[in-house]
Amino acid sequence: MIADPRQDDLPRKVPGEAPALSIRHLSKRFGSSLVLNDVALDVMPGEVHGLLGQNGSGKSTLIKVLAGFHDPEPGAELSMYGEAAELPMPAGAARRLGIAFVHQHLGLIPSLSVLENLLLGDLAAANLWRIDWRREAAKARETFARFGLDIDPRARIGDLPQVSRALVAIVRAFEDVRQHSAGGRGLLILDEPTPFLPKAGVDQLFGLVRGIVKAGASVIFVSHDIDEIREITDRATILRDGNLAGTVVSKTADHDQFIELIVGRRVSLYQAEKPEFSGRPVAATIRNAGGGLVDNVSFDVRKGEIVGLTGLIGSGSDALPYLLYGAKPATSGTIEIAGNKPLPLAGLKPGNAMAAKIAFLPADRLGAAGVGNLTIADNMSLPVLTEFRNWSGLDWGAITERARQLGQRYDVRPNRPELNLSALSGGNAQKVLMAKWLQTEPALLMLDEPTQGVDVGARQHLFAALDSAAEKGTSILVASTDSEQLAQICHRVLVFARGRIVKELTGAEITKDRIAEECLRSMSSATLSEAA
Repeated sequence: MIADPRQDDLPRKVPGEAPALSIRHLSKRFGSSLVLNDVALDVMPGEVHGLLGQNGSGKSTLIKVLAGFHDPEPGAELSMYGEAAELPMPAGAARRLGIAFVHQHLGLIPSLSVLENLLLGDLAAANLWRIDWRREAAKARETFARFGLDIDPRARIGDLPQVSRALVAIVRAFEDVRQHSAGGRGLLILDEPTPFLPKAGVDQLFGLVRGIVKAGASVIFVSHDIDEIREITDRATILRDGNLAGTVVSKTADHDQFIELIVGRRVSLYQAEKPEFSGRPVAATIRNAGGGLVDNVSFDVRKGEIVGLTGLIGSGSDALPYLLYGAKPATSGTIEIAGNKPLPLAGLKPGNAMAAKIAFLPADRLGAAGVGNLTIADNMSLPVLTEFRNWSGLDWGAITERARQLGQRYDVRPNRPELNLSALSGGNAQKVLMAKWLQTEPALLMLDEPTQGVDVGARQHLFAALDSAAEKGTSILVASTDSEQLAQICHRVLVFARGRIVKELTGAEITKDRIAEECLRSMSSATLSEAA
């Protein structure tokens, strides 16, 4: 089952076939820290190869070495289709070798058209003094048609849905590979391309990936989602603490084997109990909330209840917490916390929400949720600074000690309050931000995509923290498109479509498959509701 790429038992389609990409003895240090240790990796021609590992396992560092952003330690070897390639990677060499990258944030410019974004690489690398826009638009339409995509080259990127943006970025990268490698051979590296896509969008993206490898390229697919890896990849390599943990045949390795390789031990996935909440007091009452994508939403949240908000992209499920916190303007509705006077949502400010014991953790971890260039201690102290005021100002020693205690409680690694938040992996940064709000003991905690880019091990710590807060009486709203996550932690799930709640799932109904099914059915449910 588990193969080590150091042994030459590669799945060749043709005898003697060289790997599309072969890496040997790849190590990388940052100061005294060894983040990659003698890693080996082989990707075969026409293969979709998964790359997994916990946050901090070395995945991003490996990709940055291939991009020429980091220099590896001496002794590293790289070859493409049997031909040795230079390391460290010189500027522009990855493109000349036929290696292209699609990062999680896609690298598109929203204010430009699809066609302008497709041509960015050529504009940057070539001295083009004239462009035949009509001819280039026709070529773009032919390219999209070849992959069965209906995307207008003249459309502005910022006006496209997230699915279409991801597809444009991948097509652009593949065309770059095709143009700069012999016979369309080359390597496309997709770094977490699916987190913000609904299930239908993921299926469409997978269809594009299959078309790309059929056309002759190879793909490295980086993801935290084991089910996605098993579905789309042929084999998968797992890194753990900078070391090669193993390579598996994706479809024959089960979920538990993947987790054991990623974490280094068997992990019991968190599963919330589903108690009856109908007899518990109401902690939050939302009435007629409206604004943006949200249309006249009303529901109650019981004390200690974890409620999931989900739906397809554009359904409004992820927009609601921003209205309830005053982070985005609402046009109507109220929120009432624990029987206090209802707060009008129109004109609500985050300061008013905080005063009412409402906390909110947005999805943008280093933008809206935290401040990347501030320290862990600074980030943790922001909501509670008044507790540390004394006659001389702020008690920085007490702030640092509180951060160290919270870091220990929530398993932040490394637990060094003086580090900038941006220095942490995604999972550890999320632990810091969760601790920042849970220390305030909010009556209502709202989270948007709380496990986005968080590995399977760190997820269990976050889920346990939410469960502990709920047991102490905090009510929690979780906006997420991750059906598996919602099934694990929620006591109730509300499915949205066109800004409204169209389905409520409770008890045994809360399963990954049922949540996904109801999201797909949700558009027809919304249509029927409007007709009625």
